[in-house]
Amino acid sequence: MKITAVLLAAGQGTRMKSSLPKVLHPVAGKPMIWHALQAIRQATTEKPVVVVGHGAEEVTRYLGDSAQTVLQEPQLGTGHAVLQAEALLKGNTDLVVVSYADMPLLRGETLQKLVETQKQSRGAMTLLTVVADDPRGFGRIIRKADGSVEAIVEEYVATPEQARIRELNAGGYCFDANWLWDALRRIPKNPKKGEYYLTDTVELAAADGLSVQPVVMDDLEEVIGVNTRVHLSEVEAAMRRRINREHMLNGVTMTDPASTYIEAGVTIGRDTVLMPNTYLHGKTEIGEGNVIGPNSIVRDSKIGNRCKVLASVMEGAVLEDDVDMGPFARLRKGAHLGNRVHMGNFGEVKDSYLAEGVKMGHFSYIGNAQVGANTNIGAGTITCNYDGEKKHPTEIGEDVFIGSDTMLVAPLKIGAGARTGAGAVVTKNVPEDTLVVGMPARAIRKLERKPKKKQG
Repeated sequence: MKITAVLLAAGQGTRMKSSLPKVLHPVAGKPMIWHALQAIRQATTEKPVVVVGHGAEEVTRYLGDSAQTVLQEPQLGTGHAVLQAEALLKGNTDLVVVSYADMPLLRGETLQKLVETQKQSRGAMTLLTVVADDPRGFGRIIRKADGSVEAIVEEYVATPEQARIRELNAGGYCFDANWLWDALRRIPKNPKKGEYYLTDTVELAAADGLSVQPVVMDDLEEVIGVNTRVHLSEVEAAMRRRINREHMLNGVTMTDPASTYIEAGVTIGRDTVLMPNTYLHGKTEIGEGNVIGPNSIVRDSKIGNRCKVLASVMEGAVLEDDVDMGPFARLRKGAHLGNRVHMGNFGEVKDSYLAEGVKMGHFSYIGNAQVGANTNIGAGTITCNYDGEKKHPTEIGEDVFIGSDTMLVAPLKIGAGARTGAGAVVTKNVPEDTLVVGMPARAIRKLERKPKKKQG
């Protein structure tokens, strides 16, 4: 059976007061339409159709080839919006699932239940409902004696008796495709709004002697739609609780979930501890047994196992295993710290690799550099990698000792086992096992390297 979704995303969203199309506003780091698409993919078999209108070019550009798009112009209501998909879908699908791009909390599991109910029914459609004390402006569900749905009455035309009904239209539908297209053309124009409402298909199905089955939702948060920035904040908070709960159930400890912000798509291994005010953004992958925070920000980065990131910032960086960094350390794009690297407070690394066992003191900057294993970088060390026009590399070998306040003027190579004196300004390559001091630095003697201790 072919099942295709029609996602409605043509609304102007004037109450958002934004130049950005409403459905592109982010929730947990992803546009709300991304969340809607993730949900409908769980319940359908074909590429979805997105109905666009206001901001069509921007929305279509974001979607790329992830969905087919059709333009609703002018916008004449939800029934008219779904009708725009007829040319693509008529005769090409068995069921049509309709939902809204501004409902990012709607779960794929809920839509699956909607589809399964319609599969088992001979009726025209199945719809989602929710029972709530606060109607939030939703239409009321009118049921027949047999429990099927007879009509949806919009709040602005409901009688006092109907307004007291607690079962509400949640805004998700699954239609028999063979019945849908003709029904859409029979929807009467609303005399007050001059539009064609999808909810009127319920009365059309009843008039055709076909049943409309309800699926009552358990989670009220799923039906929160976004029309204002206030709604957006409500959805953001609900999505954050959902994401945090899933990670905790998978073995992640959060000492204060309310102050822990994790965007959609972040992966975290078990036994990792997230301290308060931790922010995990973008394409971030975190292994097992780590301690992140408090007050750490990690974006588009990878962290291995058993690392400690205290009050630090990572952007486009990589930590291997057993790395200890912070507080107040910063890794910029291209920073890569190998196993057992220690990075002290107020250090910064960009576009550089620090090999296994490197110790980097506080108040240091390493940029465009390759640092060999077990090297010590003293406090205040700076790679002077930019000459005003180009950036130049610095290569530091294994077992090097860089003294405090050393200036390494790139391009530069420091041989394995070499040492620099405190305050040295190194402008020329340093051979292996050589001590250099001064400004500019000069070699004063050869060094005898200590033999490495055997492991184990």
